[in-house]
Formats: sequence, C-alpha cells, structure tokens
Amino acid sequence: MSHKTVVCVVGTRPEAIKMAPVVLALRSQDYFDVKILATGQHSAMLDQALDHFKLTADVNLHIMKERQSLDHITSSVLTGAGEYFDTIGPAAVLVHGDTTTT
Repeated sequence: MSHKTVVCVVGTRPEAIKMAPVVLALRSQDYFDVKILATGQHSAMLDQALDHFKLTADVNLHIMKERQSLDHITSSVLTGAGEYFDTIGPAAVLVHGDTTTT
C-alpha cells in the first residue's frame, strides 16, 4: 500500500496542542506518513508542547529574526514551506492558521 504524506504545520504552543491529536490519529493509520513542519515562531514553547505528546518537528523553518517586518515573516514561511513541500510532495497540508506564521 502506498503511503500518503500529510504535513501538519504548527508555529505556536496552542497550535501544537490543537494539532497533536490530529497528528496522533493520522499516525495510528498505516495509510499516512505524517510530517510536522514547525515555522519557528515560538520554538522553545512549541517544542515543549510537542514533547508533551511525544512528538517532534520533522523540520523547523527557524523564521524568527530580530526586527523583521510582518511581510518578511510571511514570505519566509511561504518560501521555506514551499521548498519543503517541493521536496516531499505531500498529498495534503493541514494548518490551524490563526497566527502570523500559519
């Protein structure tokens, strides 16, 4: 059986807490290869939340820099995520989407 790659995108601790049950449910099925893409918006708190669910990010974009503009943050996420998606060719991308980086 061919596995379908699903990427779950998270940027903050609340997003990780909300997305973790989805990741765990998908990983319980043999049909999916689930990847976690962290934007790097709140890396330390995000890692703590993922660790609580025994999850780790497969890739971290590390997009946060000092004194960057909102448009730079947005373009960094889009560029980094786009490059990752081009590499792995996901069948689906799941995004909670209520913060700057998602």
